[in-house]
Amino acid sequence: MNFNPKNFNPKSINKLLIRSTNWVGDAIISTPAVRAIRKNFPNAKISILAKPWVAPVFQESPYIDEIIFYDANGRHSGNLGKIRLAKDLRRYNFDAAILLQNAFEAALITFLAGIPRRIGFTTDGRGMLLNSGVRLDPELKKIHQVHYYLGILKGAGLSANGTDIDLFISEAERKQAAQMLEKSGINRGDKILGIGPGAEYGTAKRWFPERFANLCDMADKESGLKTLIFGGPGQEDIGMEISRLMNGEPVDLCGKTSLRQAIALVEQCSVFVTNDSGLMHVAAALKKPLVAVFGSTDHITTAPWGETGTMVRVGADCSPCLLTDCPTDHRCMKSVSVEMVFEAVKKKLYS
Repeated sequence: MNFNPKNFNPKSINKLLIRSTNWVGDAIISTPAVRAIRKNFPNAKISILAKPWVAPVFQESPYIDEIIFYDANGRHSGNLGKIRLAKDLRRYNFDAAILLQNAFEAALITFLAGIPRRIGFTTDGRGMLLNSGVRLDPELKKIHQVHYYLGILKGAGLSANGTDIDLFISEAERKQAAQMLEKSGINRGDKILGIGPGAEYGTAKRWFPERFANLCDMADKESGLKTLIFGGPGQEDIGMEISRLMNGEPVDLCGKTSLRQAIALVEQCSVFVTNDSGLMHVAAALKKPLVAVFGSTDHITTAPWGETGTMVRVGADCSPCLLTDCPTDHRCMKSVSVEMVFEAVKKKLYS
């Protein structure tokens, strides 16, 4: 059904569930929508349902009262797990759910949980499960995803609260980050180049390790920047390869930090260079000087959001292809030289 805002009174909602997206970058892009939800429901208890690897995005957020874990690899795995999750949610007695994740499963679980008001886009064949469905304006898929998530609220007759993406860090986390840097030989006042050479979803999004290594050496030689290599579990090989190829001695953090630790350490960087990845959105949300290398992915819908980010991209006739791995010669990434990226870094440092 199509949503009718006239039939919806936010003041009647005491307990509200937000269904988070499943990827770190998407979760960060959705933070303006989360902030707007708090604005529209100032007196409601707001919980967010998120998978464990995404949940840290919402830690310390003043807009969320509670994080509920969707344990997709444990208690909530498989079809029986989804039923178990619905039963778990039923105990909370939610009055309404807003589904930022655009999947049939998200609507099904909230339907089975008996949540009276279920709000979300009616795509993916789930309109019959949403009694407060919002028709997707096709134009929202042609602009940045920040507007896509806000479009759910607009369609429900709710107001926005700006478009800035945000993350929040505690003072204890900042202190721990400073201690980690000190133990790694990086002193207070040192200029730091952070790099995010990995990316989920495959190799097509990744600039080459040897070019990251050359960039870091160039930044060290010409500007005295210390290098931090960031990466999650499974990206240890990338960190080791870049370390091996460098003349200098970077601090390799790949697979050695939690997401929350990585967020706090990104905040300590003077400039951050990355592929299109979750860490790119982390740096953008923290308003850090940011250079993002783009090739196979959409430079409009998933670009670094805000005024501190710069994309380095050479448009190829086949990009954006959105493929996991390049089936040809990876020309979109090969066209991005070390010198091009370093020039962008220098502009961030000295502008």
